[in-house]
Amino acid sequence: MITPVTDALGSLRVACLVGLTAATLLVGSLVHADESLTYRGNAARTGGDGKPGPTAPRVLWTYRTKEHFIAAPVASGDRLFVSGLSFLNTAIVFSLDVSAKAEKRVVWSKSSPLLAMPTVSSPAVYKGQLILGDGMHQTSGASLYGLDAATGMPRWQQTVEGALVHLEGSPTVSQGRVYIGGGAAGVLCVDPARLSLDGKELPAASIAKLLDERRAALQKKYEEAKKKGDAFAVPPTDQDIPRPTPALVWQAGKGTWHVDAPLAVTQGKVLVASAFLDKEMVGKRALLCLDAQTGKELWSTPLTVNPWGGPAVQGKVVVVTGSTVAYDPAALRGAKGLVAAFDLDSGKPLWRKELPGGVLGCPALGKDVAVVTCTDGKVRAYNLTTGGLRWTYTAAGPIFAPVALDGETAYAADLKGVVHAITLRSGTARWKLDLATDSAVAAPGMVYAGPLLKDGRLFVATCNIAGDHVNKPTAVVCIGNK
Repeated sequence: MITPVTDALGSLRVACLVGLTAATLLVGSLVHADESLTYRGNAARTGGDGKPGPTAPRVLWTYRTKEHFIAAPVASGDRLFVSGLSFLNTAIVFSLDVSAKAEKRVVWSKSSPLLAMPTVSSPAVYKGQLILGDGMHQTSGASLYGLDAATGMPRWQQTVEGALVHLEGSPTVSQGRVYIGGGAAGVLCVDPARLSLDGKELPAASIAKLLDERRAALQKKYEEAKKKGDAFAVPPTDQDIPRPTPALVWQAGKGTWHVDAPLAVTQGKVLVASAFLDKEMVGKRALLCLDAQTGKELWSTPLTVNPWGGPAVQGKVVVVTGSTVAYDPAALRGAKGLVAAFDLDSGKPLWRKELPGGVLGCPALGKDVAVVTCTDGKVRAYNLTTGGLRWTYTAAGPIFAPVALDGETAYAADLKGVVHAITLRSGTARWKLDLATDSAVAAPGMVYAGPLLKDGRLFVATCNIAGDHVNKPTAVVCIGNK
């Protein structure tokens, strides 16, 4: 559950209409781009692509802005997608060029009115589409969006109504279906290949063609009116294009669970971390396993604290974390946390550790290790099989974000805006980078979202929605060897 302490102040960016010719060229560049089908890149939640990360704290580029980034960034091809909170908590999504010397860092951005609610959802990338949800704890009703990854143009939208309904967690795509938690709506499974427009279900490719034709016709009409000197000619916007609806395959836990955390879909199973809201007295504090095809519950095990970060899976081991507090820097005193492991097939407990701080981020699982962060300012590594503590590393401040892993290093970022590279084997420091004092960044800010490893570079995004530097400029930072 993400609950902003103060309104996010920032500049709303107007999303520009991209010409069809340019859009076609951009789409071509993304056809063979790698995809990101689930939160943190894989069910183990490593936040990386398996390639070694930076060996030194060298900043390659910095994008400074006034938006607040709570969701983890996602990379695909030569683009970095990051969603955030803009003016008065309005949603914004950026597509950034990751080139070291990009002439134009922002390729496109989308905000209100296309995105109706604030968003803290880390996107998924699938078949040239960017998929993300909107809504936060203080809002009711939300939508799941499919946007063209190259242009940001809307392709489809699934709206879910109801009190305490919000799509905060990252969507997961498996076998062509999209799975996402919906707060009080439970878990939804939709099929973006089956779209309905004007009451008719058509193949997604056919509907995409119709939408492009409609947009082209509106653009042509505008160009003709402008040529005739019509002072009232207005170019078409995203709102002028109808929004198809994907088929809802199944929905489970509506009105019973409260699912804000990202889901894990693996081996034909959907792992669901459900919370209980103490103030509203609704939900169910549990880890559940569902059949991915039908949504039928296979097993359920109770949890003692809310699992905001969601589960991670390595082989037959499921690891989940939890916290007595949510993402509020002012509420950390007295926080308690949990990290526990379960058998994937039966839900049987394997091991359990209670911690003197909240564990808000998901665990990151290596071959035989589980790495978790904690609001007590420590990063801990456990033996994945036995739960034995391997090492503890002390950061500069409390930590909300999960780590990113490569084969030798864990990369963590804390609420003081310090990035830490930690030797995975021993827990010793490789290097540190203070985003506030580094001359290439010079932007103090908290890190809520997990760092991302991609092609040897580390991407970190900050927010100042609360804390010592509230509403000060934020940054998206690229760290790498070259």
